Amino acid sequence: MMTPEQKFARWVRVSIASFLLMFVYFIVADIWIPLTPDATVMRVVTPVSSRVAGYVAQVHVHNNSPVKKGDLLFELDPTPFINKVEAAQIALQQARLTNQQLDAKIAAAQASLKTATLTAQNDKVTYNRYQRLSAMQNVSQQDLDKVRTAWQSSEQSVNALRANISELMIERGEKDDSRNVTLQKYRNALTQAELDLAWTKVRAEADGMVSNLQLSPGWNAAAGSAALALVSEQTDIIADFREKSLRHTHPGSDAAVVFDALPGQVFHAHVTSRDAGVLAGQEAVNGELSAPESSNRWVRDAQRMRIHVALDEPLDQRLPTGARATVQLYNSEGPFARFFSGLQIHLVSLLHYVY
Repeated sequence: MMTPEQKFARWVRVSIASFLLMFVYFIVADIWIPLTPDATVMRVVTPVSSRVAGYVAQVHVHNNSPVKKGDLLFELDPTPFINKVEAAQIALQQARLTNQQLDAKIAAAQASLKTATLTAQNDKVTYNRYQRLSAMQNVSQQDLDKVRTAWQSSEQSVNALRANISELMIERGEKDDSRNVTLQKYRNALTQAELDLAWTKVRAEADGMVSNLQLSPGWNAAAGSAALALVSEQTDIIADFREKSLRHTHPGSDAAVVFDALPGQVFHAHVTSRDAGVLAGQEAVNGELSAPESSNRWVRDAQRMRIHVALDEPLDQRLPTGARATVQLYNSEGPFARFFSGLQIHLVSLLHYVY
C-alpha cells in the first residue's frame, strides 16, 4: 500500500515523463510531419470595370451568375460613342476632301509656274537683246532698265510660285493615303472612337462566377472603377508553415487537407510550389538608411513561409475563395511518420465537427 507521498511522487514522475515525451514528439513532428491550420482556399478574383465612362444601359448578370469567357456582363449607353464615331468618320472624309483641294491648288500652281517660267525666259531674251542694242547706242538706258526690271520681276514670280508649290506639297503630305500623316491622324481617331464604342459592351475575360455586383441601369460607371468581381474556377490552396518545418518539403511532397466546411473528410494532396519570399524580406527603396530589426528576446518568433498545395482529386462541391483549411505534410515516408501524420489530420477533421 503506497502512502500519499509515494502516490504524489509517482504522479509527478508520470507527468514529467509525459511532458518530455510530448515535447520530443512535437519537436520531431514539426520537422517530419508538420501540420498547420493557417491554410486558405484561394481563387483568382478579377475586378471587372468598364474601360470607358458612361451610364449603364443593361445588366446581363446577377450575383453568383456563372459566366464563360466572352459572355456579355453589362452594357453602357452607346449613343455618345456612336456620335463620336460618326464625327471621326466625317473628320476623316473632310481630310480627304481637303487633300483633293490641295491637289487642285498644286496643279493650278504648277500650271502658273510653267507660264511664269516661259515669261521669265522671254523677258531674259528681251533683256539680252536690249543689252546688245544698248552697246550700239540704239536704245536708251531708261528702256534697258525697264526691260531688266521686267525680267527680274518675272524671275521673282517664278521663285514665289515654286515656294508656294513646296508649301502646298508639304501641307498635302504623301500621295499614298496609307502613308499620309494627316489621314493617319484621323484614321487613328476613328479607330479609337470605334474601340471606345466596342468597349461599351463589357465581357468576361475568363470563366468564373460573378460576385459583389454593384450595378443597375442608370448607374454612372467610371472608367477603371470596379463594378463587380469575377471569381475564377481555378482553386489554389495556400498554407503557411514555420521555416524549419519546410526543410524536407519539396514540390511533389505528399500532403493531406481538411476543410473547415467539410468536417470529417480528409483529402489527399501534394505540394506544387513554394513562394520565393514574404513581405518581411522585401525592403522598400526610399532613399533612407536601413533600420535593423532589434529584439530583446533570446529566441524570436519563427518566420512563416508559404507553400501551394493542390488536391489529387477535385472536390465534389465548389468552396468559396477564402475558405479555411488545415494542411498536413508528409516529409517522411516511414511507417511511423505515416501513422502519426494520418492520426493528426484525422483528429483535426473530427474536431471540425465541434469548432
